[in-house]
Amino acid sequence: MSKDIKTVLFDLDGTLADTAPDLAYALNCVLVEQGKPPLPFEMIRPVVSHGGIALTRLGFGLEPEQPGFAPLRERLLEIYRENIARETDLFPGMAQTLAAIEAQGMQWGVVTNKPAWLTEPLMEALQLSTRAACIVSGDTLKNRKPHPEPMLYACNLTGSDAAHCLYIGDAQRDIEAGHNAGMRTLVALFGYIGEQDRPEEWGADGMVQSAPEIMEWIDSNADQ
Repeated sequence: MSKDIKTVLFDLDGTLADTAPDLAYALNCVLVEQGKPPLPFEMIRPVVSHGGIALTRLGFGLEPEQPGFAPLRERLLEIYRENIARETDLFPGMAQTLAAIEAQGMQWGVVTNKPAWLTEPLMEALQLSTRAACIVSGDTLKNRKPHPEPMLYACNLTGSDAAHCLYIGDAQRDIEAGHNAGMRTLVALFGYIGEQDRPEEWGADGMVQSAPEIMEWIDSNADQ
């Protein structure tokens, strides 16, 4: 076991939990309500980590400042909240990874840009709320990732220095946020990586293809 990693922090969508099926369902519900055809899941999945704004842009070709954008986004999130754990589950091997982190005496927590009114019921539905050492949402503080503020707030909540934290995410802003806070970082390649993404250029300390590789990386690299 690594002696210097005390806390493992996860992005939520596309890293800890596979939320894409439920977010895709919500977007397609809104599209159908508006008389538009639903989009294929394969088109929606890579956009999920970028949130409701990106999903609304994908579905309707609108920008946030354009008329009609706000009510469409609000409707999408309303449907999503009503179906927040319809199909969502942890990624394969993640439950065992969380158990292994706990068994080795480390803590784990979540730092997400998802707003608390969606984060908290999802964590409850996954039965993870009482196990997480911290849950920092996108509206917990003034700033969101890639700003380091939520990362450093997670350090404060867990009592860990940033140098003793590992942050795992599936978007470039996750790696930037971890670096900005002085943490080590891993890219979750099993997450919502788009064809245009270049995770090898994000500057992470490592990349993992599956959840079980997280503990392997910690055991083999964290002391270096």
